[in-house]
Amino acid sequence: MSDTPPRRGPGDTLVKIGAIVFFVGALATLATIAPLFLGMDPLPTAAYLVSMLMGVGFLIAGAGVLKSISVQRRQARSAL
Repeated sequence: MSDTPPRRGPGDTLVKIGAIVFFVGALATLATIAPLFLGMDPLPTAAYLVSMLMGVGFLIAGAGVLKSISVQRRQARSAL
């Protein structure tokens, strides 16, 4: 076993940020749906806008994955 930490890929940061944004949006979605099931008044529009962060986080994470793929392809081509 090696004691050196694993090398971070170029898109790892984007994937982590995307996951955090996605989970914030998921929590907001749960918060906006809960009053509908509990018979309470719906939340203001801003809460529904925050729930749109799920899609934004998914796109950010996807961009990180695509960035990692492109860098790995470039490295593979240069190795040949």
